[in-house]
Amino acid sequence: MVMLNAEIKEAFSKVKLFPVATASKAGVPNVALIAFVMMTADDTFWLADNFMNKTLANVKENPNIAFSVYDPDSKKCFQIKGTVKVTTSGPDFEKMRGMVHAKKPDLPAKSLLVMKVTEVFSCSPGPTAGKKVL
Repeated sequence: MVMLNAEIKEAFSKVKLFPVATASKAGVPNVALIAFVMMTADDTFWLADNFMNKTLANVKENPNIAFSVYDPDSKKCFQIKGTVKVTTSGPDFEKMRGMVHAKKPDLPAKSLLVMKVTEVFSCSPGPTAGKKVL
């Protein structure tokens, strides 16, 4: 797995809504804004499923996922790619539910998507756009 560096973690910390991209097994794309994306390790993110429909269907067919982070101060942008596993029970799921309910008790927190980072690319404008960073 890929371990995120301080620059990427700093950019991640400034994001409130994450555009999360998935695709069906047939390659039909979907992008959804997700608020509950948590970094739990340098190579792992948790995404809370509150209202996922196409996103959840897609990752069950095709575990590849990507989201971007943009730091408005430095103007740096990163696309983080990985694979996910969906879980609806167990200690990690319960911990995620607790985190979601602590902020918004009325949200369902239906499932947990555990994302392992596989690649990171620059999405900042300029000559490094699209270049692999990690």
